[in-house]
Amino acid sequence: MTAPSSALTAVLSTVPIPPGARIATGPVDYALDGTALQGYLAVDEASTERRPGVLVIHDWLGVGDYVQVRAQMLARLGYVALAADIYGAELRPTMQEAAGVAKRFYADAALVRARAAAGLTELRDHPLVDPSRIAVIGYCFGGFVALELARSGAEVVGVVTFHGALSTQSPQDAANIRGKVLVLAGAADPVVPDDQVREFEDAMRAAPDVDWQLVHYSGAMHAFTQPDVNTPDHGAAYQQAADRRSWVAMRAFFDEIFG
Repeated sequence: MTAPSSALTAVLSTVPIPPGARIATGPVDYALDGTALQGYLAVDEASTERRPGVLVIHDWLGVGDYVQVRAQMLARLGYVALAADIYGAELRPTMQEAAGVAKRFYADAALVRARAAAGLTELRDHPLVDPSRIAVIGYCFGGFVALELARSGAEVVGVVTFHGALSTQSPQDAANIRGKVLVLAGAADPVVPDDQVREFEDAMRAAPDVDWQLVHYSGAMHAFTQPDVNTPDHGAAYQQAADRRSWVAMRAFFDEIFG
C-alpha cells in the first residue's frame, strides 16, 4: 500500500485503534477461472475469537488506497475486512482509464457476480470469520457489484452501498436477495439519476420479502465519501457531513444484522 493522502489519513483517524488491538494488513492472493486476483485484508489479530466479516468492494480505481483505508477502519471496529478484487491482479487503472475499465464490467453482470463471490469465499474461509455473519459493502462501482452479488442469492446477512450505481440487467433478481439492504445515496448525484433510483425502488417493491431501505443525503454528489474527489462540474465531490452520517448509518445497520 502506498502512503494515503493526508485527506484520506484524516478519514482513517476518525476510527482510532482500540487499546490492545493488533491490526494486521496485507495483500491476499487468490484466483478464479485462471485469473489471478489480489485483494487486501485488514484484521485485529489480538483476539482469536471468530467475528463478523465484511467484504469491501472497490470503486472504479480497483484495490487501492481508498478501499484499503476503509478496510482498516472496519478492522479497527472489530471486523475482519477483505477488499475483494473485481478487476484482476494485473488491472489497476489510472483515473484516466477507470471509466473505460469500469464500463466493461458494468456490462458483464455474470463476471462481477463471479469475482465478488470468489472474494466472499476467500473471506468466509478466514479462520477468524464467523461464516454466518458476513456483510458486503461497496463504493461507487463497488455498490453496483455489491448489489449484483446480493441479487445472485449470495449468503450474506447484509448489503450496504455508498453512492453506488443501482442499475441492473436483471431487476427480477431482487427476489433472490437473502440479507437486508441499506442504500446510502447522494440527493444531488447525477451519476445515479432519479430514474435509476425509481427503477431500483420498483424492483425492490416487487420483492416484498426483502428488507431494504434507501437514504438520501441532501446536497451530496457522487463519491461523497471520498475525500480526494472534488470535481463538482462532473457531479462528484466529497461531502464531510454525508460521509460521517453514512458511516454512522452503516455502523447502526451492522449492530442490527450482527447482533
